[in-house]
Amino acid sequence: MGRFHEIQQAMAMASVNVHCMNPGDKDISYANNSSLQKNILLKTRQFLEDTVKDMLSKFLPVTCLKVADLGCASGPNTFFSTYEIMDTITRICQKQHWESPELQVFLNDLPENDFNAVFRSVPALNERLKKDEGDLRGPCFIVGVPGSFYQRLFPSRSMHFVYSSSSLHWLSKAPRGDKGNIYMSKSSSADAFKAYSEQFRMDFLKFLRLRSEEMVGGGRMLHCLVGRSSTDPTSNDCCSIYELLNKSLFDLVAKGLVQESNVDSFNVPYYNPCEQEMREIIEEEGSFNLDKIEVFEVNWDFEDNNGNKNYVFEKNKSGQNVAKTVRAAYEYILASHFGEIIIDELFTRYAQYVGEHLSEEKTKFITFVVLMTKK
Repeated sequence: MGRFHEIQQAMAMASVNVHCMNPGDKDISYANNSSLQKNILLKTRQFLEDTVKDMLSKFLPVTCLKVADLGCASGPNTFFSTYEIMDTITRICQKQHWESPELQVFLNDLPENDFNAVFRSVPALNERLKKDEGDLRGPCFIVGVPGSFYQRLFPSRSMHFVYSSSSLHWLSKAPRGDKGNIYMSKSSSADAFKAYSEQFRMDFLKFLRLRSEEMVGGGRMLHCLVGRSSTDPTSNDCCSIYELLNKSLFDLVAKGLVQESNVDSFNVPYYNPCEQEMREIIEEEGSFNLDKIEVFEVNWDFEDNNGNKNYVFEKNKSGQNVAKTVRAAYEYILASHFGEIIIDELFTRYAQYVGEHLSEEKTKFITFVVLMTKK
C-alpha cells in the first residue's frame, strides 16, 4: 500500500510539474512542458469540435450537460481544454440556433494536485468567457474531483462527455522491469515487455469499465495520449527518451553519486501503447464503440514545429529544451527515489545526450487521439 501511494503521489506531482525545482529552472521547465502540452491540445481542436457537435445533436435539448476533464493538473493549461469545450458548445449552439444548456464541469486529478490554485483561476476563466461570449452561453458550474481515474469518480449514468490530455499513458503503478533499465529498452527481457504491456492492459480495461458505469448511453470520450508508432516496444519514438535518461543516471553511478541498486529498483510508471493494443482492449472491454483513432507526431523540442518558420536547430539549446520538459514531468518521481541533490547534474548530462541524439536523428513523440461512444 505504501509503494502504491508513493507512485500515486509521484504521478500527481508530475502533473503539477512544479515541485522541487530550483527557482531559476522552475518557470522555464513548466513553460516548456506547458508549451508542448498546448501544441498537443491545439492539434485535437478539430476532433473536439466534431465530437461535441455530434454529441449535442443527440442530447439537446438537455437541462445540464456534464463534462469531465481527467488529469487537469494545476497550471497554465488547466483551463485550456475546459475553455475549448465550453467555447465549442456555445459556438455550435449559436450556429445551429439551439439553446445553450447549463454546464457542469468536473476537474479531476489526484488528491495531491493543487486544487486551491485551480479554484483561484476560476474567476479569470469566467471573465474570459464573458468577454468572448457575453450572454450567449448558459451557466457553468465548476467542481473539483480529487481521486485516481482508476477508481469511480462520478455517479452512475451521469456523464455526457469525458476528456483527457496527456494522462492515460500514466499507469496506476510501476511494473517490475529489468535491473539497470528504468523503462523498456532494446536490451529489456521479454518479461519486462510483458509486465509493462499487461499493466497498461489491466489499467485501461479498468478505466473503460469505470467510465462505462458513469456515462449515459451515447456519451462521448476523447482522449489524447502518447504512444508509439509500431507494435515493436523498442521503437525509437517509444524508448529513446528513457534510454538517454537511463544513460545519464549511470553516469552518476560511475561518479559515486547514485547507487546502482537504486537504478535497478526504479521503474517509470508510464507506458507508450501502440494503436493495435488500444483497439484490442477497447473491443475486449466492450462498453464503447471506437469511433476513430488519429495519429500525429510532435517533435521532442516544442520550438521545432511547423508554425515556427524561424526555427534553426542548435544542439545545445534543443537538448536543454527537451531536458527541461522531461524534468518538469519527472523531477518529483526522480527526486523522491534518488534524492534532490542529483537532479541538476542529472539533467545537465541528459540535455547533452539529447542534443547529441537530435543532431543525428529528429525523434518525435507519437500522439493518439482516441474517440469513443458509450453503447
